[in-house]
Amino acid sequence: MNVYDKILKKDAKIAVIGLGYVGLPIALAFAKKVKVIGFDINEKRVNMMKKGIDPSNELTKADFKGADITFTHKLEELKEANFFIIAVPTPIDEHNLPDLKPLIGASTTVGKVLKKGDYVVYESTVYPGCTEDDCIPVLEAHSKLKFVKDFKVGYSPERINPGDKEHTITKILKIVSGCDKESLENIAKTYEIIVEPGTHRASSIKVAEAAKIIENTQRDVNIALMNELSIIFSRLGINTYDVLEAAGTKWNFLKFFPGLVGGHCIGVDPYYLTYKAEALGYHARVINSGRYVNDSMGFYVAKTTVKKIIAAGKNISKSKVLVMGATFKEDVSDIRNSKVADIVKELKSFGVKVEIVDPHADNEELMHEYGFGLNKQGKGYDGVIVAVNHKEYKTLDEKFFKSVLSNKGVLVDVKGMYRGKIKGLTYWSL
Repeated sequence: MNVYDKILKKDAKIAVIGLGYVGLPIALAFAKKVKVIGFDINEKRVNMMKKGIDPSNELTKADFKGADITFTHKLEELKEANFFIIAVPTPIDEHNLPDLKPLIGASTTVGKVLKKGDYVVYESTVYPGCTEDDCIPVLEAHSKLKFVKDFKVGYSPERINPGDKEHTITKILKIVSGCDKESLENIAKTYEIIVEPGTHRASSIKVAEAAKIIENTQRDVNIALMNELSIIFSRLGINTYDVLEAAGTKWNFLKFFPGLVGGHCIGVDPYYLTYKAEALGYHARVINSGRYVNDSMGFYVAKTTVKKIIAAGKNISKSKVLVMGATFKEDVSDIRNSKVADIVKELKSFGVKVEIVDPHADNEELMHEYGFGLNKQGKGYDGVIVAVNHKEYKTLDEKFFKSVLSNKGVLVDVKGMYRGKIKGLTYWSL
């Protein structure tokens, strides 16, 4: 009996390694159909999940109901599984180079419990070749087993979008790959237990890895173009969103918009591809240029705000600015790689007093990650920057901003939420 049939009959268990915003939804989706072990090295997070609480604030208690899942941080309990899904973060370091420590750590963990006939599928975003060149040797070293002969490996990239309740794990087509025909078939069928639209069977593990990484790289480059255009249009004295609205009337115009590009996907994944390109002797010019533009936008927003405050006749070193929003995107609590931190840092470099509010972010996490926390909203600000378009901010009007701004105060609307609604204030957006 193959591994898929065993899983379906509940004679074998699936283990999901890493229960973050990717791993937990996958684990719970499978647990509604088959037996699952949810593993995370963070005991505090595991204890929260045992109580039906998602530490990432993406899922509700209802999502945990009816799930045949055992949450654990203990290696011993992983031995009961036969199909391992690794969904740990793949961040970059301070030099924008891939940090594979979580991935290698997870591979080490699985390697210690791997048995003959087991399957390991990676979901973490990596550069093409990483699974075979970096991960499989770790599995072999710790298991003392032989790849293909004793155990199978596949790659199936995650496509989860934080905050998106429509494009969930069960609703979007899943790319799958395997080390041979048998593994491809078993991996595809296993994912088809939960994925309603089915699977796309990639021709190789490298193809699947490359497909995932260019999804985010493509978005990154296109957003970089919009950001660069917004800088040009600002100098021309025209609004970028007005231009995009006009250009968007053409049937084949691609609708991308300017903004802060942070988070753990679009702001990170292209660096994995450029790293691999450099290793192969090629310098990726377009991708690196896009990364430079997008990584600079936080500083650009801050400097533009400073210029407009000075133009209003105010002493910048005695000015006070309110930044609204600190997470990396709207309506999520995730602050990882938030470019709002760049805005705050740049404003402070001019001596500006900066206060930050956010209805979704956690104060302690912000202090730990960036060295600043949340404040109570006050009044008399020389500038207000609406950096993240949380739903709580969408209903705000000019009367509200006038109530918190000082005389000749400046409103900076990064995402253009209030375009056409502000008449009596100095207003600027990307």
